[in-house]
Amino acid sequence: MTIEESIVRNGFHLSTVVGDSMMPLLRQGKDLVKIVPLTKSLEKYDIVLFKRPTGEYVLHRVMKVKKDYYVICGDNRFLREKIPSEWIVGVAESVFIDEEEVQMSDERQLEYAKKICGSFWSRRIKSKIKRILE
Repeated sequence: MTIEESIVRNGFHLSTVVGDSMMPLLRQGKDLVKIVPLTKSLEKYDIVLFKRPTGEYVLHRVMKVKKDYYVICGDNRFLREKIPSEWIVGVAESVFIDEEEVQMSDERQLEYAKKICGSFWSRRIKSKIKRILE
């Protein structure tokens, strides 16, 4: 069953996180994410699951909402991407960190999202400097 089929059949899809693009929030193989269908327009700071034309699923955060696309980026990445709405599979409703369910609408999560998005450029510059010095 595909993720899309799971969302249609169950109303959600629950899966462990693969990869490190959403660290430090989500840890590969340890944390779970609950993806639900879109019921409203996406907003800045939402975490979305999208599917590239190659078939690869990606879980990243919305950094900007534009008229015809979304600018998204992983919390642990420095390359922002333009993603058309047709690629969006669903949105993260909650995550399970150390077996505790945390709603994405929780005030602590919103503060974290603002902090991580607000520090994008400083983190990107620090990363480039670090690579140059290595």
